[in-house]
Amino acid sequence: MNKTDTRCEDRPDWDEYFMNIAHVVKMRGNCSRRKVAAVIAKDRRLISTGYNGTPRGVKNCYEGGCARCASDAPSGSDLGECICSHAEENAITQAAYHGTSVKDGVMYVTISPCLMCAKMIINAGIKEVVYGGDYRFTEQTKALLDEAGVVCRRFGRDEG
Repeated sequence: MNKTDTRCEDRPDWDEYFMNIAHVVKMRGNCSRRKVAAVIAKDRRLISTGYNGTPRGVKNCYEGGCARCASDAPSGSDLGECICSHAEENAITQAAYHGTSVKDGVMYVTISPCLMCAKMIINAGIKEVVYGGDYRFTEQTKALLDEAGVVCRRFGRDEG
């Protein structure tokens, strides 16, 4: 690098920057089963964050707030009994709580969205989802996001 070159070789690109923030946010998750986070950016500016856990004002999951999470139910079962909110849901509702529009935003989430979250993402007007690992990312979920015109791509995968 010459003296006039102001680039820094280890500077993260935008996807890496926001995904790194999501990984820090997930540390706040209070679900005893899984820690997940979502951040929403708009015009390359962070506008909302969310992590999974019990609703505001309810005993935290790790304190016994969610009976389903405290049980030995297999992963993915009895989800209708879980009172925890997903990270995507919390990022969207946190923005709404503070009067911030997420329309045309990009959501970065540490795992792929479920069908319920995909519906919220679509209805909130989010235009793109960048996700880390896989979690119940079914063909139905992918098809719904595609039909609604939401770009969905896995972080770190060669986009070719």
